[in-house]
This record gives sequence, C-alpha cells and structure tokens, in this order.
Amino acid sequence: MTVQTILDFLETIAPRSMKYDWDNVGLLCGSASREVHTVLVALDPFEGVCREAAKKGADLLLTHHPLIFHAPKAVTDETDVGRSILFLARHGICAVNAHTNLDCAPGGVNDTLAQSLGLAEIRVLDPQGEDSQGRPWGLLRAGTVEAQPLSAFLSHVKTRLGAQGLRYVDAGRMVHAVAVGGGACADEMFAALDGGCDTFVTADVKYNQFWDAQALGLNLIDAGHFATENPVCAVLAEKLRAAFPELVVECAENHRDCMNFFV
Repeated sequence: MTVQTILDFLETIAPRSMKYDWDNVGLLCGSASREVHTVLVALDPFEGVCREAAKKGADLLLTHHPLIFHAPKAVTDETDVGRSILFLARHGICAVNAHTNLDCAPGGVNDTLAQSLGLAEIRVLDPQGEDSQGRPWGLLRAGTVEAQPLSAFLSHVKTRLGAQGLRYVDAGRMVHAVAVGGGACADEMFAALDGGCDTFVTADVKYNQFWDAQALGLNLIDAGHFATENPVCAVLAEKLRAAFPELVVECAENHRDCMNFFV
C-alpha cells in the first residue's frame, strides 16, 4: 500500500478532471512511493493537524483544502504553511488533498452537505458532465424539505451542522426547495434561483451578497466554511476504510473552526 494507491483510489471517487482550473490537488508533499499504513483525514492541513498526524503515527495526511494553494517563494519556518511543510517532511508524512474535485464529485462535499441537512430528492444543479458510472456531477446540490418557516429551518441547519451560529437574510419565503454549496459558493446564488430554489445554504457570504439575495427573493444562509465542508471528512474516511480494510484511517480530533461568535 503506497501513497500512489491512495491517489489512484481518489481518482475513482473525485477525479482530477472535475477540479477547477485554478485549483491545486493531489500529492503536495512527500513521495508517491511512500508506504501507507495509517491515514489522518482532516478539512485543513494546518500545523496543529500536522502535529496530530505525527502523534498518531500517520504516514499520510489527507485533507480537503490544499497544503499549498498559492505557490510559495520560500519554504521556511517563518510562515504557517512553511512550518507545516517542514514538519511533515521531517516526520515523513505525505500530504494529499482533493478540493474542488471533491466539491463537484458525486458523494463528495455537496452531496454530503445535502444529506447532512436531510434534503430529499437531491439533484445536481447545472451538471457539468457525467462520471464513469453515468452519474451527473457539478458544484451545487438541490433538494427539498417539508415546507417550513425560515426560523425553523435555521434551527435545523444549526443543529445538523453543529454550527456555532448562522448569518442569514430573510427574503420572506417559506423554505421548501433548498440549494447547498459548501464553502465559498455565494456567487452561485443565481444558479440556485434558476434551479427553482427558495433557500440557499453556503458560507463566506459578503455584505452585498446578502442584499442581492434579499432583493432577488432568496433566503440566504451562511453556515460557515468549516461547518458546511467538514462533514465530508467522515464520509471520506469511511470510503477509505471500505476500500482498504488493512489501513488505519482516523479523522482529526482536534481540528475545529477558529471563528467564534460573541453574543
């Protein structure tokens, strides 16, 4: 079992062909020939997560967000990214990620988010193609819930995602047809509207986007980047365990959202 084995497996569940052109995915630190016995799965490859990987004896750190997003001009201990790279290299831990390809893939970030919220009749909004099994893939998902006031749905979202708090705009509509986009997907609100949705759950919403949503008649909920994407980690870990029973696969226990709400 090597890192390349894991990369080949990821290609079957979140092919690189599904990633956005600007993205950086795959093996970003280490050697593809490195033997793998233990994998730690986390949303981010931050320094604390790297230390947890070493403590648990992991050979591979598998994350959603990339260790290297913008190409660094230097790798030193003066930056968070540099320290993480140096730490992983010093401990022989490889870093692999699946980012926008996992966002778009069937069973990935946004299918997991839709399922976490208990949506029914889940479908891909604006499909970009089909995978090897003939399943449509694309960024957003949409589904339905029993018609309910926004206040009730807000409570549901907060509880299901374990979010500390929600930012939202009330467009004066009951919640029934819901679109979801984990992470920073607020720019896709027009796709949610075109898909017949009355409510959109995403994260990292800008001030003007809340106003735009209200004017357009779309309930817009910002549930936080971490809360909307972290559920996929458990799903990804379970897929690895099912495919490779001989591997020890754990989800990071200490990784939490660094944002807090003061109320």
